[in-house]
Amino acid sequence: MIPKSHPRYESLVMREKIAKGVEEGIVHITGLIAHGRGEAFDYLIGEKTQDFAMKAAEAAAAFLKLAQHPVISVNGNVAALAAEEVVKLADAAGARIEVNLFHRSEERIRKIIGVLEAAGGRNILGNEGDARIPGLEHDRALCSSEGIYSSDVVLVPLEDGDRCEALKKMGKVVLTIDLNPLSRTARCADVTIVDNVTRAIPNIRRSYESIDDAEKIIEEWDNRKNLQKALDFICSRLQKIYSEC
Repeated sequence: MIPKSHPRYESLVMREKIAKGVEEGIVHITGLIAHGRGEAFDYLIGEKTQDFAMKAAEAAAAFLKLAQHPVISVNGNVAALAAEEVVKLADAAGARIEVNLFHRSEERIRKIIGVLEAAGGRNILGNEGDARIPGLEHDRALCSSEGIYSSDVVLVPLEDGDRCEALKKMGKVVLTIDLNPLSRTARCADVTIVDNVTRAIPNIRRSYESIDDAEKIIEEWDNRKNLQKALDFICSRLQKIYSEC
């Protein structure tokens, strides 16, 4: 039992959720590595949502607001950490949810769909695998013709870089949540939210529900500049921490 008085209580709770996800067959074993890498970057941004992340969440909400066929892509880590928030965002934005995995298996897809359904999700896509993302080899190219393949805007939290690039080549607007502002995914996406997925998804939903002028937000959005703000913040925070030692 993790005491709530622990200074990093929330981070430790997330670790437990990911570990439980592995035990239950929802999270692939390599998801532990991905989570640990993200946790390190979360520590660097202070384990809380910074201004640059809120701006990106607002931009993501604006693109979802104007989308004709928005889709939220979910993998094991996202399901383990934020299933309820994914469902809430999908309901608010009228988006479809698709389970899309790097290490794909029918059993794990079924389990993740079960998690999302238990959180209130309905008509979850992912089992079909009746379309392919061009330019990708292996089963990770498989997707749903009703979901990612025909989407115009796709939110892909915790995505891998070459799939992000492949989706961009298909002409899609790609929104991502990535704690590493240096990753290929972060640099390739139209909107990169440098934040923990557990904070970013509810922030997108709240922005979506309160947004006034989506077109203006998109017109003024610059992903590269916002990523630079994230990097500048990390550098300044490291200098501050070092000076206090």
